[in-house]
Amino acid sequence: MDHRTGLMALIALAALTACVERIAESRVRAALVDAGLSTRNADCMARRMVDRLTIAQLRRLEQLSAARRERLTLAEYVDLVRRVGDAEAIAVTTSSAALCATGFG
Repeated sequence: MDHRTGLMALIALAALTACVERIAESRVRAALVDAGLSTRNADCMARRMVDRLTIAQLRRLEQLSAARRERLTLAEYVDLVRRVGDAEAIAVTTSSAALCATGFG
């Protein structure tokens, strides 16, 4: 493989990775809204969560949205996430919620 072909492959991989990340962020944002968070909080938290959690962790959190229709505060959502029992997911959710609540997220 010459340098040019390798560079093209690297560019294609980077584009694919960015596309997958946008899709994951969109799914996480939708799951957060479905779980009861406001759109503003879901937008803020989704970016951080996609960067810090695995797909398996995000899927577990996505399941929290099932059959929820009432609005939740950030604190109520964090309490809901605690039920998953994943220390890393709880830490990322808690820090994301805190940063978004203060406007630093």
